[in-house]
Amino acid sequence: MEVVEDIVIVGTGIAGLTTSVGLHRLGIRSLVLESSDRLRTTGFAFTMWTNAWKALDAISIGDVLRQKHNELSGILTISVVSGLSTSEISFKDHDVRCDAGFFKSIHLSDGTILKSKVLIGCDGVNSNVAKFMGFSKPAFLSRSAIRGFIDFKDGHGFEPKFFQFFGKGVRYGVIPCDDHIVYWFFTYSPSPQDKDIEEDPVRMKQFVLSKLGKVSDKIRAVFENTDLNSMLCSPLRFRHPWELLWGNISKDNVCVAGDALHPMTPDLGQGGCSAIEDGLVLARVLAEGMRENSKSVKQENAEEIEYQRIKAALGKFAKERRWRGFDLISTAYMVGFIQQSDGVLMNFLRDNIMAKFLARTLLNKASFDCGKLIVS
Repeated sequence: MEVVEDIVIVGTGIAGLTTSVGLHRLGIRSLVLESSDRLRTTGFAFTMWTNAWKALDAISIGDVLRQKHNELSGILTISVVSGLSTSEISFKDHDVRCDAGFFKSIHLSDGTILKSKVLIGCDGVNSNVAKFMGFSKPAFLSRSAIRGFIDFKDGHGFEPKFFQFFGKGVRYGVIPCDDHIVYWFFTYSPSPQDKDIEEDPVRMKQFVLSKLGKVSDKIRAVFENTDLNSMLCSPLRFRHPWELLWGNISKDNVCVAGDALHPMTPDLGQGGCSAIEDGLVLARVLAEGMRENSKSVKQENAEEIEYQRIKAALGKFAKERRWRGFDLISTAYMVGFIQQSDGVLMNFLRDNIMAKFLARTLLNKASFDCGKLIVS
């Protein structure tokens, strides 16, 4: 069976759904494909910085999501070497919460062939669309992340702050999502002896507890009381930032967005936020192009005109997002490198000189505004 669609989005992740909702708000239909046949409960929380909330407000779903999560008031950075606070930055004025021809053919596993005027790859770090566009596979770092969450039935009692700890070669954080659920992360550089702990939750938990350093009993209890089934370990991957400078973010009537475009380390907490930005920008530029197309529908070469306008719209998206992606990938990598590095000199420089700068870097990247959904 062959089906013709105007816009096909591959992947129901953050970027794919944001793009689809944005297009829907502008009266444009899209078909979203997902390989999984059911909703998956595995995964982890992610921090929603101010830039993401601006984009969610633009597609009119920000207020609905705000009601489900507490607003964080600041970020408290603590050295695991000394156990002392090295910086505290307020989130005042920021909203931060924890959450062929002119067609392309897509061949589905059931034999269906979709012919689409626009193909958008939002299919994650292992993106087939990115591979088609000429991007290489995201690179593995010599770092891994363990993530988990715990539900305190009687309330956790934490202040609404992002608690961040680093030193001795590790970086970790504790973030209250609401009055009961606390999300935590722990990044480290595995030694040959640590390679197999991700397959053994008991060893994984023991490893994390042994690396916490000088922290309060309340923070330690978050890790101690986390259920083994609520922990997930994975190696960190990222796209070399220079690939975004010379790679094909868009090609003809195809483009990539989200983790398919700019997989990055989690050190800025901007992976999901930038995917939301992608979705908003994509919806806006496509709507502009598609509305222009409707004016030429009666012309003899209407199909070619439509194709060229779609191509130009996706080119505009690529131009707008290229440097933003490059900046976030590069900065996240450097922040992670500095925060997780070890050694007497690095510990001194980071804890006494660079701590406030690194914390403010998170807010600086969150101040970005990708614009409104309005189409001129």
